[in-house]
Amino acid sequence: MKTKSKKYRSHCPINFAQETFGDKWSLLIIRDLMFKNKKYYGEFLLSDEKISTNILADRLEKLENAGLISKTIDEENNSRKIYSLTSKGLDLMPMLIEMIAWGAKYDQDTATPKSFIQQYNKDKDRLIRELLKRLKNNKI
Repeated sequence: MKTKSKKYRSHCPINFAQETFGDKWSLLIIRDLMFKNKKYYGEFLLSDEKISTNILADRLEKLENAGLISKTIDEENNSRKIYSLTSKGLDLMPMLIEMIAWGAKYDQDTATPKSFIQQYNKDKDRLIRELLKRLKNNKI
């Protein structure tokens, strides 16, 4: 889906990606949705990076407006919203996997489990397929 409502500095794919989710919080929210099974506002606040409430609210809105996440009402509690990745958001998985592998390679104190890196090194495409399947079945 092409975005036409916003003016970009250029239509270079890297610039487009940077302007879509290039702040220091958006990819962490996507990470939490993708790999940490977080889906509620309060769960994002518990992340190690300690995002503030006003920034979190702003980034969730920005990600929703960009079509990367969607928001629905929790059927068990109508005052709670459930956040989830859209197809467009799920398409970021290969890029995030590469960022994880790169970070694990160069950060000597990485939090990345060794088993994840072993799976990545053995068969990256299979790892991505399995993670997407689990995520789509809401099992990550």
